[in-house]
Amino acid sequence: MERKTAHDFDQELLILFDAYVHGALDRRGFLDQAAKYAVGGVTAAMLLEQLSPKFAEAQVVRPDDERIDGEYLEYDSPNGNGRMRGYFVHPSAAAGKLPGILVIHENRGLNPHIEDITRRLALDNFAAFAPDALFPLGGYPGNEDKARELFPKLDQAKTREDFVAGFAFLKARPECTGKVGAVGFCYGGGMVNYLATRLGSDLAAGVPFYGSAPNAADVPKVKAPLLIQSAEVDERINASWPAFEQALKAANVTYERHLYPGTQHGFNNDTTPRYDAAAAKLAWERTIAFCNKYVR
Repeated sequence: MERKTAHDFDQELLILFDAYVHGALDRRGFLDQAAKYAVGGVTAAMLLEQLSPKFAEAQVVRPDDERIDGEYLEYDSPNGNGRMRGYFVHPSAAAGKLPGILVIHENRGLNPHIEDITRRLALDNFAAFAPDALFPLGGYPGNEDKARELFPKLDQAKTREDFVAGFAFLKARPECTGKVGAVGFCYGGGMVNYLATRLGSDLAAGVPFYGSAPNAADVPKVKAPLLIQSAEVDERINASWPAFEQALKAANVTYERHLYPGTQHGFNNDTTPRYDAAAAKLAWERTIAFCNKYVR
């Protein structure tokens, strides 16, 4: 069966789905409001199923790929939740130390898609580490709805510390050169922006995909170059861009921003219909080139 794309759905339905994904609507609320788009024998529940992630079909790099070594590692986060866990992947045939990339997930924890992204980075010759913010609550539960329900239960101040500790853990790994960049998506994009304000020149580069802007007052603390990846049809995130850009310019931050025409929030996530293959390919090529330039 041919996979559906964003163009197969009414834009208002995609906006509803975005609200559902980000917790502004619960499942029942989504189904009630989606009912008017359910025509021709299609139910609201079927629309939700069509819009939801298909992890297995979209997998690019298998966990047992012989070119990489991957393992789950625990690390200390004394200022956060105490003990954390993440997925660490590096090329199996690496000669010497590699630059590190901290991978930061969306608002559902370390799901199979983000694990796949982490493996892709390893194939691009990085030591990649993806912490699971949900580890203190038992870890990614294997179900997106459950993950979405768990996420608001996190203490975000502690979670921020968990990512700061995850960064330090990767930086100190024997496989890593000590130069570390960060790549994040949606919630993770916002976390990359936060880490840029928090880590200063310790962060070698940041690549936030459709992430919320940091506090404008903190932007002068950003010392890392930023590659800001934005979806065109993403009112919620793009509303804060003009003020963020003004602050970046005022602080003389090295940055570039790319707005991908016709794309939805989440366009890089190849497990859902919001995925845009051409934009995702270009965005990924830019991400790797940027990390090679500033982190390698």
